Amino acid sequence: MSIRTIIEPFRIKSVEPIRRTTREERQKPIEAAGYNLFLINSEEILIDLLTDSGTAAMSTEQWAAMMRGDESYAGSPSFTRFRDAVQAIFGFRYVIPTHRGRAAERIVFKVTCKRGDIVPNNTHFDTTRANCGFVGATAVDLPTPEAKEPAHFFPFKGNMDTLRLQELIDREAPRKSIS
Repeated sequence: MSIRTIIEPFRIKSVEPIRRTTREERQKPIEAAGYNLFLINSEEILIDLLTDSGTAAMSTEQWAAMMRGDESYAGSPSFTRFRDAVQAIFGFRYVIPTHRGRAAERIVFKVTCKRGDIVPNNTHFDTTRANCGFVGATAVDLPTPEAKEPAHFFPFKGNMDTLRLQELIDREAPRKSIS
């Protein structure tokens, strides 16, 4: 089955050339790094599937916001706009900005999880798993069987195996006290 794509619904405002590599050229640094992707120089990467940090081109509004940005540590107009938007959307009284999603995730896990907690998911991202472990919680992956078949097409492989989730709940719930 061929997968059809459509054009992106935006114009790219920033372009950075990348070096095209062969399979052999990519294999060498991977082996040299002992298959640890964090030890590979970014210049050697053709397509980065590890970084999830907003590395795509920025919109015209994002560039404009950068130029309007106030770098004050407190009381800046950009923070006020951010806080007001978060409060309007989510209704939260307090807003704690973080520079990255991973930093926010660490705060969330520190506040919501404790030693011995179990955090089920379809598949935890590596930093999510680390943040669970940091507070003493256990990350449990429960992907559907289809997720383990990369050669087969399925409409969505991101579901959680609900039967395994129910087994986990049945096994662990009696050992947990609700407080």
